[in-house]
Amino acid sequence: MLAVDVGEINTRAVLFDVVDGRYRFLAIGSAPTTAAAPYQDIGEGIRLAINHLQEITGRTLVGSDDRLIMPGRADGSGVDTFAATLSAGPPLKVVAAGLLDDISLESARHLAATTYSQVSEALSLNDRRKQETRIDAIIRQRPDLIIVAGGTDGGASQSVMQMIENVGLACYLFPEGYRPEILFAGNQDLVDEVDGMLKPIANLHFAPNVRPVLEREQLDPAHARLAELFRALRARQIPGVSELNAWSGQRLTPTATAFGRIIRFLSKVYDPAKGVLGVDIGASATTVAAAFTGDLTLGVYPQFGLGKGLAGMHNQASVERIKRWLPLEVGEDHLRDYIYNKSLYPGTIPAIEEDLWIEQALARQALRAAVSLASRSFPKELARSAPGFLPWFEPVVAAGSVFTRAPSPGHSMLMLLDALQPTGVTTLVLDQNNLAAPLGSAAAINSILVVQVLESNTFLSLGTVISPLANVRPGTPVLRIRAKYESGEEVNMEIKQGTLDVLPLAAGRSARLNLIPLHRAEVGMGGPGRGGSLKVTGGALGVVIDARGRPLRLPSDPGRRGELYKKWLWMLGG
Repeated sequence: MLAVDVGEINTRAVLFDVVDGRYRFLAIGSAPTTAAAPYQDIGEGIRLAINHLQEITGRTLVGSDDRLIMPGRADGSGVDTFAATLSAGPPLKVVAAGLLDDISLESARHLAATTYSQVSEALSLNDRRKQETRIDAIIRQRPDLIIVAGGTDGGASQSVMQMIENVGLACYLFPEGYRPEILFAGNQDLVDEVDGMLKPIANLHFAPNVRPVLEREQLDPAHARLAELFRALRARQIPGVSELNAWSGQRLTPTATAFGRIIRFLSKVYDPAKGVLGVDIGASATTVAAAFTGDLTLGVYPQFGLGKGLAGMHNQASVERIKRWLPLEVGEDHLRDYIYNKSLYPGTIPAIEEDLWIEQALARQALRAAVSLASRSFPKELARSAPGFLPWFEPVVAAGSVFTRAPSPGHSMLMLLDALQPTGVTTLVLDQNNLAAPLGSAAAINSILVVQVLESNTFLSLGTVISPLANVRPGTPVLRIRAKYESGEEVNMEIKQGTLDVLPLAAGRSARLNLIPLHRAEVGMGGPGRGGSLKVTGGALGVVIDARGRPLRLPSDPGRRGELYKKWLWMLGG
């Protein structure tokens, strides 16, 4: 199988094949994405990425006619199946419409947040503007898509149709060929009536109700329809997308959707008492996928991408909130210059140490803000008693070049610990080859391939993280650890509040840990002061004990912060 992922900056071609009777990841070829000038066609970037893959593997995948050889031939050339994902392009401009601000309109916003889009206008019953003003607002935005929700199945009808009338009048005033797509995901009893009103003047699509009953939000069926609309809109906006979709058998998938699919799969494999969290920081958006025994919550936030979205993040986060992650003094003007230059040229990489720290500070802020937004949609029954803390997750999967191209695994680990601030016991895993999205797209074609590739240790375990939660002064002992290795050797550690420590444990090796909390510290084993025994497997950094406190409070003095970050990185081998 060949899988192609077209990102905002890079296009990757990934090859999977059978080795010794099992599917394996073989190689990856990459090239700059060519959606922008001078090519303005993603096809050239795909061709270059596949050529790079051919050079690496020595295989012939493209014939003399410049077409992909499919199915594969007896001489080993070509591929049997093809999958593709896409995240390139500006966010879709969306108008969200719903009856009540905190119910159906909120669900319409949540639906829009499952793909690469930004809600630029919202309409509801509480909107005090006159009808002509609401219509003007829609026209002024020139949206790509209007999402209409409202009314439980069999519920409100008249108020929904009034809203549909506003949307229809706005669409009528657009010139033909420039009218937005409309996705109706409201009261299903009104489908025929909505169809009769809007179909003659709009590009109308239907999805199951996102609020079939008042108490339950149901996004998955509507998200599948939205992914199809994303594909159709991108085909009109970006040359080369239609050809890529044809290669994939009309199964081109938004990268975030494919990423969420893998996280959903992992949640069915790991501890059912905990969820699985996936985070992907890209140039186009930051994606947060959280799954609990197969139920997925997906959030895609273009405003927190490390490309053009940086300008928007700068508007939402004060300079001081970004500077708090910097271990050195950086002037506000210099920081702003870096942000705006990075948003204009997102493909640039840090050239000096100062630029590296700024980029990693931006990644921390982007991930922290994105997870904070996404957590509002997590199942309420899984919320922690202490506000601001994430639910229990095992594992956490991280993707994105800011992690995979970091100078060392210690840098990646520290960024994740700072931004996510996990508590209890979890494992941090790095998608070092950016395979999660390609595997997610492959899952719809060959699920056995996905299972066997994931079993082949394609992802890099950074290590098990133990984060005791205690309300004590720095320097106070909060946890005792007794570790018994496979060799029979035993090690004892006493962890103090405010420290970051590492228990050596080679990758792939296991040990049994006995955790004894002190001063009613909580380590995720049933409540404050409760300890226990667990078996852990080593990763690239062994077992990391993060007792720096939650929420993490860093010194306001850059010099003191710099000393701490140097100490923490040294501890993590960075």
